[in-house]
Amino acid sequence: MKDKDYLNDITEIKEMMNKSSRFISLSGLSGVLAGIYALIGAYLAYNAIEDYKSSLLINYNYITIKHLAYINLEIYLVTVALAVVLLATLTGIILTRIKAKKHNAKMWDATSRRLLINFLIPLVTGGFFSLVLIQRNFVSLTAATMLIFYGLACINASKFTFRDIKYLGLVQLILGLICTQFVGYGLYFWAFGFGVMHIVYGAIMYFKYDRTK
Repeated sequence: MKDKDYLNDITEIKEMMNKSSRFISLSGLSGVLAGIYALIGAYLAYNAIEDYKSSLLINYNYITIKHLAYINLEIYLVTVALAVVLLATLTGIILTRIKAKKHNAKMWDATSRRLLINFLIPLVTGGFFSLVLIQRNFVSLTAATMLIFYGLACINASKFTFRDIKYLGLVQLILGLICTQFVGYGLYFWAFGFGVMHIVYGAIMYFKYDRTK
């Protein structure tokens, strides 16, 4: 009987140590919503690109008009991407706060700070590098770059939260590398990686960690 109690105590101590070293308040539902935002953003981007192509056919001989249309397209696409990121971030913060409050856990502590720092270093680096690619007119590699650096960010952050996020990162990383070989299809890879895979990941996280607790 004492041995059984001893083993139970050891298990409880291990669980407490694991919780103290990992941020477990991430919401699976926020992943689903982030994926939906990404798919909406991809749809808006696709329509904008198609409109730009149509304008080229109409105004093919007017170089100035083409140049202005391209600049407007770049601004629009960057705005849509930033809007998706902002909505996903705000949704994640709100739902994570609700989950943390539900489980009487702190949303902002040493563990969540380490998680954020390790996530942002690759992500911000990739964001700036993507802007450089746009500046240098290597737009066709932007989607692949975003997927690769986002995958690295997820893998880097997985040490401080659910390990499942590591697999999401690996999928994004692989998709990004494949995308480099299919120039012109970046938007489809972007939609699948940030949209579909986020919905799948978020649903798995929700049923695995959120719904049962």
